Amino acid sequence: MPVDLEFPLEVTAAVSQAAGVRSLRLERGDHAPLPRWEPGAHIDVVLPNGLVRQYSLCGDPQDDRAYEIAVLRAPESRGGSEYVHTHIRVGDVVTVRGPRNNFTFAARHRVLFIAGGIGITPILPMIRQADREGIDWELAYGGRTRDSMAFADELQLYQGRVQLVPEDERGLLDLPALLGTVRPDTLVYCCGPTGLLDAVQKLCEPWPAGSLHLERFSGTSTNGPSDAFTIVAERSGVVCEVTAGESIADALARVGVIVQTSCREGLCGTCETQVLDGVPDHRDQLLGDDDREAGTTMLICVSRAISPQLVLDL
Repeated sequence: MPVDLEFPLEVTAAVSQAAGVRSLRLERGDHAPLPRWEPGAHIDVVLPNGLVRQYSLCGDPQDDRAYEIAVLRAPESRGGSEYVHTHIRVGDVVTVRGPRNNFTFAARHRVLFIAGGIGITPILPMIRQADREGIDWELAYGGRTRDSMAFADELQLYQGRVQLVPEDERGLLDLPALLGTVRPDTLVYCCGPTGLLDAVQKLCEPWPAGSLHLERFSGTSTNGPSDAFTIVAERSGVVCEVTAGESIADALARVGVIVQTSCREGLCGTCETQVLDGVPDHRDQLLGDDDREAGTTMLICVSRAISPQLVLDL
């Protein structure tokens, strides 16, 4: 895997985009160009308090002077969003890693976007690109209330293509109406809460393979067996046991093999590691079916082993 770029960026703007949603504009201190990115990409943000969080880039990929992110305030979360809302100010400096893209936008003919809540953030640059390229697209965007739906004012400028569905006014998104009829010429891009993604995934089962593209912001339960197994870090010449109660990443760190991690939920890809021998037990939400079947790579923050031993390229 390539090593992520890491660099400090200054917060040059902090704006309320909706109730409970704050956007940040991040730039180099010398205003030099930033690494390029494509719609669907995200960055790791290392906050001044040491927390590391992943945020989708929601700005314009053609603007190489700044990255823009939007953060939902979620007090029940692990503290990153609360810190962004209560402590980050214009002029602060944060460390950024990336960008990386696990949600690549590749539509060329027709696309249906489905977003729930803060899930609009990776979808927004896709919409801008689709509109620039003349791709036929439509968006169904649901939220709890109209004033909680970030970027709603901008989206309403796309006459006839956008369906805003505040739950307190119109109920939930009518997913059977959107997806009940298979459209072989259409790709579906969806991001939002787990319940929405699971429902969309179920309704898209009859659609042609490759029609559906999902981005998850939180991991799903992985309640499989957690027996102990052995890890061999081939390049380091280290062997260790992974106990039932620890991750591969933690077990390796215990014996001095440090692997960079970020989300710790099998979502971001930071800890993706090559498997040289053995059979992984994939528990991430990132790898596709082909990668899982090949068994040559795994996310060691959450995944485990089916075989008694795994040999990793570490």
